[in-house]
Amino acid sequence: MSTLFIKNMVCTRCIMVVQNELDKLGLEAKNVRLGEVTLERPATESEKSKLEKALVPLGFELIDDKKSRLIEKIKTIIIQLVQQQDNDLKTNLSVLLSRELHHDYNYLSNLFSEVEGTTIEKYFIAQKIEKVKELLVYDELSLSEIAFRLNYSSVAYLSNQFKKVTGLTPSHFKQVKVEKRKPLDKV
Repeated sequence: MSTLFIKNMVCTRCIMVVQNELDKLGLEAKNVRLGEVTLERPATESEKSKLEKALVPLGFELIDDKKSRLIEKIKTIIIQLVQQQDNDLKTNLSVLLSRELHHDYNYLSNLFSEVEGTTIEKYFIAQKIEKVKELLVYDELSLSEIAFRLNYSSVAYLSNQFKKVTGLTPSHFKQVKVEKRKPLDKV
């Protein structure tokens, strides 16, 4: 078995698209998860090249270096945390990332900031705000329910953070829906 790491996989549709490309190339995947593919056997350089050519037009790319893989793992953990229906985060994000990735949070934070040009915290907030936008557009939950679901301490805190990031209050956003939601890999 061998593992390939793929950048920009952010949802279940991404998993299906990557699985489809693997099938087209005859590469048997034992497991396809966000950012990671476990193959039954190691891919040849030719197969990797063909896979790369197939993935790039779809917005994905193979990742070779350890630092890039680590950054993608950070993003994947954050996206999964935000997208989970009832994420019950009872620990700090820094503790969670350190525990999951087996690295000191300061190292993760500095690496992420250096490569991405933003902090892990700002990236986490951006992901949460995109989820808030999605839930506001669906119009199925109240702002209180959204705040609770995304672990905000209060509706006021969510509203202040939303306005700081988007320039609009949640109620104004809901009325005008001016700002389109961003794809998760563009956040």
